[in-house]
Amino acid sequence: MSDEVEPGFVRVRLDLSYDGKDFSGWARQTERRTVQGELESAIRTVTRSARTYDLTVAGRTDAGVHARGQVAQVDLPEEVWDEHREKLLRRLAGRLPRDVRVWRATEAPAGFNARFSAVWRRYAYRVTDAPGGADPLLRGHVLWHERELDVTAMNAAAQALLGEHDFAAYCKKREGATTIRTLQQFSWERGADGVITGTVRADAFCHNMVRSLVGALLFVGDGRRPVDWPGKVLAVGIRDPGVHVVRPHGLTLEEVGYPADELLAERSRQARRMRTLPGVGCC
Repeated sequence: MSDEVEPGFVRVRLDLSYDGKDFSGWARQTERRTVQGELESAIRTVTRSARTYDLTVAGRTDAGVHARGQVAQVDLPEEVWDEHREKLLRRLAGRLPRDVRVWRATEAPAGFNARFSAVWRRYAYRVTDAPGGADPLLRGHVLWHERELDVTAMNAAAQALLGEHDFAAYCKKREGATTIRTLQQFSWERGADGVITGTVRADAFCHNMVRSLVGALLFVGDGRRPVDWPGKVLAVGIRDPGVHVVRPHGLTLEEVGYPADELLAERSRQARRMRTLPGVGCC
């Protein structure tokens, strides 16, 4: 995961998308089908390599979560990249299953790290409150909520969550990991087709954060919780049993943002630091 590329290797940026329905998430697992596992196997096959080249990803998605704008990196030997770069996409398209596709493979600029150089990730959560349920053609990507939703109330509640906070109340805690994040955007919009899209953008997300935030806002939208409830949950700072983690199929990683090339390495260094909020900690 270093920003330094081993001598004799080339760091390649991969832009990809996948339907998460039949994947047990991104990360490679021994006996389960994952996006990383499929991609690493395909790259090894099409490059006729004796070894598997590890992938690093911008954001590890959970089982059932989709991606339209995922970004990953792989370090390939210079001779492998030189031989396959022109035909890599077409060969991967012929080898990969139809629920994952690589759209671009380019030599990454110096200092690029798919995970740590990113300055934001943008997700979309799609839900419908139509009395008859979700469109059968969209059912794998849209959650049906059985109660009518007030989008205005949901947007009002989201305002209290914006900014840098400790999102421990909305995250599944992991040992040694911070839950401090900067939520840059959280907004809801009802489309002409009745599908309500929640856009959630942050510098990074902790485990279950997006689906927990969405769950809290849906309870505000259907009237089961007041507008100020999500903000109060955040302020308490501990997991609230009243926060429902919504199902994964409505969630899609839409886009990952990176700074200018000359700022990539510095951004990567900053992202590795353990964050604390002002006034928190010793000294």
